Amino acid sequence: MSDTPASLRHKIASAGELESVVRTMKAMAASCIGQYENAVRSLDDYDRTVQLGLVACFGHHVAPGDVRRDVRRGDAVTGAVVFGSDQGLVGAFNDAMAAFVADALRALPGRKVVWAVGERVRSRLDDAGFTPDAVFGVPHSINAVTPLVGRILEEVETLRERGGLDEVYLFHHRPDGASGHAPMRQRLLPLDAQWRHDLTVRRWPTQALPQVLNARPGTLRAFVREYLFVSLFRACAESLASENASRLSAMQRAERNIGELLDELGQVFHRQRQRGIDEELFDVVSGFEALSPAFGG
Repeated sequence: MSDTPASLRHKIASAGELESVVRTMKAMAASCIGQYENAVRSLDDYDRTVQLGLVACFGHHVAPGDVRRDVRRGDAVTGAVVFGSDQGLVGAFNDAMAAFVADALRALPGRKVVWAVGERVRSRLDDAGFTPDAVFGVPHSINAVTPLVGRILEEVETLRERGGLDEVYLFHHRPDGASGHAPMRQRLLPLDAQWRHDLTVRRWPTQALPQVLNARPGTLRAFVREYLFVSLFRACAESLASENASRLSAMQRAERNIGELLDELGQVFHRQRQRGIDEELFDVVSGFEALSPAFGG
């Protein structure tokens, strides 16, 4: 049964309201992307400063022969911090992340402890067979990232102090100019000989090499805390920027689809309206012709 003009008007009005909502969400996503990308850029200099501070603490005396990768035990416990989303309309954002995490964790022996950031990614991880041990809400502003990072570090440190954690990995999406975003993995802990060597191969920016005076262990601990904080903060900010980029892309597709639907409904409505006008004109003409003989026409 074809739509009546009244039902078409209702559909056009509903599609117009949905288009307005989509445009609002698209504008919000575009605004959030800028906020989080600016946060990531602002971390670059700070991250560089922290790493140079660690280089100063370690010095430049780690030779390649001194580096030894720890042999992974079969009963090792691996922690995974996975950043996803709480909200939908992000395309395959959470599905791609869950699949990436599942592939990475299956390749590692031992028990897994998973912390999920976002209810949507939690359900995807659960479906993949890696039920999160704890779930955190996704921050909705850059100011809410710092408290989240603090809670995650507290969870990690508590488990490490109990001797129940050997390695920790970060999993998150990173903005990518070609595809919008791409899943990434970063080894956060332990801070072993390989990590130390990777730092000390960096060249100091000047000829004057630094020296750490007085409380060297305390200074090193402070820089390590900042390194862990910056790593988690960057992962969260990049994930949020990627999430909003994915949402922006989804809203752009939805806007195009709604525009095409409105064009189609408009054409159908105008055809039906024209058909109705033609029928009314035909009735008038027919009535006039029928009445003409009666009036001596």
